[in-house]
Formats: sequence, C-alpha cells, structure tokens
Amino acid sequence: MTQAQQQTPYLLMGGEKAILSLVDRFYFYMDTMPEAKELRAIHAPDLAATKVKLFQFLSGWLGGPDLFVQEYGHPRLRQRHFPFKVDLQVRDQWMLCMNKALYEIAMPDTLRKNIKQALDGLATHMINVE
Repeated sequence: MTQAQQQTPYLLMGGEKAILSLVDRFYFYMDTMPEAKELRAIHAPDLAATKVKLFQFLSGWLGGPDLFVQEYGHPRLRQRHFPFKVDLQVRDQWMLCMNKALYEIAMPDTLRKNIKQALDGLATHMINVE
C-alpha cells in the first residue's frame, strides 16, 4: 500500500466498518428525527436497498473500493435524483442527518470538516427545484 492509499478519507475514518456505521447512523437520524420528515418522505418505506447504495457510493467517494461504480456505473448523482423533489429544505435535512452521523465516527477534526464541506457542495448540487 502506498503512502497516498494510506491517507484516503476512507482509511483515515476506519474503512468499511466506519462507513457502514456512518450510513447506519445517517438513516437512523433520517428515519427518527421530525426535523427530517420531508427528506424521509422521498424515500421508500424500506431503506435497506438505499443504505447499500449510499454505502457503495461513499466507499468510492471517500477513496475506498469503488463499489457503486462497479455495480451501477458512473454515479450521475444529480440525474439519479431528478425523480425526487430536492429543494433547499430537503438538502438541509440531508446535511443535518449526515452531520450528526459524522460526529459519531472517530476521525480527526480536520478530516470531518473537509468531508462536511465536500458533502455540503454535493448536497447543494442535488437541488433540482426552487
């Protein structure tokens, strides 16, 4: 393993176990927080498949195995989210749940800040209605 491979956010966070935990906590918050009800409403009642897809995406996005691309091809995230109404409120609810989940994963504060900043931009890019 090269020095660059050892420094990926995926590995610095703790690899597969940490990403699975992050996804689990994210969906726990989305499923239980009244503040995320609009976000929850655009998801299927059963979150199992959605959890797998988010884990697969985050794995590659954070520098680990590119599981989503291997199974589905290029993420084309914005295009994949067009069937759903994603406005500023839904975006903010997504970030609320993700930020809460990120704080439950042990990692350097600088890394958490960088991941939050990158996810903020990604979430904003998903907005498809005013």
